[in-house]
Amino acid sequence: MGNVTPTITDLLHREQANLAKFRRALRREDQLVFDDLFVAAYKHRAAAAYAGHLLPFETFLLAMQLEDHKEVLRMRREVDYLHSQISRLQARQNE
Repeated sequence: MGNVTPTITDLLHREQANLAKFRRALRREDQLVFDDLFVAAYKHRAAAAYAGHLLPFETFLLAMQLEDHKEVLRMRREVDYLHSQISRLQARQNE
């Protein structure tokens, strides 16, 4: 048999293993954040498989950033909603 091309999941596992010493050097709270970033990368494995022109780690970083940005957008919507609720309550008090 010939060479087997590693799957995107294999590459992600390898990158995570390569960073194991770095992870262990982090404080516990940062280790949890680090682990959460890799969870984000795992969510986008299918898309990462199509990004053949990028290095695998670049693809994983992009997936992590994508998940973070989705969270930022969600929080912005929530803040906007809360601001509108506050404005509505203030308007009622001024009546």
